[in-house]
Amino acid sequence: MERQSTNTVLMIRPENFGYNTQTAADNTFQTKPKKEDIEKIKERATVEFDNAVDALRAIGIRVIVVNDTAQPEKPDAVFPNNWFSTHSEGTVLTYPMYSPVRRLEVRQDIIDMLGETFDITRDYTMTHYTDDQLYLEGTGSLVLDRINKVAYACLSPRTSVELLDKWAVIMDYKMVHFHAADKNGVPIYHTNVLMCIATDFVVICMGAIVSEDDRNVLKRWFDHTDKTVIEISFEQMEQFAGNMLEVVDPSGQLHLICSQTAYLALHGPQRDKIISFLNIVPLDLDTIEKIGGGSARCMITPGGNFSHG
Repeated sequence: MERQSTNTVLMIRPENFGYNTQTAADNTFQTKPKKEDIEKIKERATVEFDNAVDALRAIGIRVIVVNDTAQPEKPDAVFPNNWFSTHSEGTVLTYPMYSPVRRLEVRQDIIDMLGETFDITRDYTMTHYTDDQLYLEGTGSLVLDRINKVAYACLSPRTSVELLDKWAVIMDYKMVHFHAADKNGVPIYHTNVLMCIATDFVVICMGAIVSEDDRNVLKRWFDHTDKTVIEISFEQMEQFAGNMLEVVDPSGQLHLICSQTAYLALHGPQRDKIISFLNIVPLDLDTIEKIGGGSARCMITPGGNFSHG
């Protein structure tokens, strides 16, 4: 049986981090900076990135750091989880991105580099579906219960139902998709901002699920897969309390990686419930969150459970 968590992750050190006007059209988590702050933002994002890597390594996580290339400029390169994912049987998938500038992030040299260390048995690309205006943005679109082989996805312009079905066949997963919106009724752009699956629990903004039928379906799946449900509010979701990732250190201790913003947004009972299952590791990602509209989960691509070997 596949494990939910890995002890190896890949992260991209940003070269030109900044505000992406293309993604801002549907990512309400982004905040447009003042022009005079652009260079400071780059510097602060790099410091936050380096500190995050140090924090992960301090708990025993193997972090593979790849430097972003200076050209072409890629303001969201720090979020590699959207363009590729890895899986326990040695599968690597690359994904079709909604924003044209984000398609520049897809780098075969990174996949080839991983292949030198890990046994990649299938290198599968879906990037050509951009020609058909169909999109699926990796583990932004898909939140995976790897143990039970269930994928959860909220439909949006970045997550095409046709590609969810294709992905489920490729990976032999059950697919559970639904519609979700923020408190203003705006569709949520990525599933991983509203929910996180860990070995023993799920953190989710259930209020964001539009239909009662979908909410009931999700509850049945969580019950069927024996997940404790920890609900968060719209306001907590806006503070990235759904954008978390479970990892495991070499001793087998589980850790939940999140931002300091997300950690502080949790109420005491929510925090206590999470701590009853694992250790929480908050990271200071204030600049990356505000400008990029993504948080800890978005920055980390798990190295697939094949990396345990």
